[in-house]
Amino acid sequence: METAFKYIGIALCFIMMISLYRTVFGPTILDRLIGTNAVGSKTTALLVIIGIVFGRVDMFVDIAIAYAMLNFIAVLAAAKFYQKRKGLQDQA
Repeated sequence: METAFKYIGIALCFIMMISLYRTVFGPTILDRLIGTNAVGSKTTALLVIIGIVFGRVDMFVDIAIAYAMLNFIAVLAAAKFYQKRKGLQDQA
């Protein structure tokens, strides 16, 4: 079962690369914000999978929850900043 979680973690890393591509090369600010949020969400799931593999689910779930809250607050702050200062529809 541990091997299955390792393969799921590796597959999740490859899926994260797709979102990372959208974050780096997104044509608009909205694409970059959504890509950043997607990478953060997948990182949260990856932290839980790492916890299962290492047998320390309790510790890694706490870290994942804290990371998810920070990711959510950071994306909201960035969206608010770009809405007020530069506009979300402008090209980056």
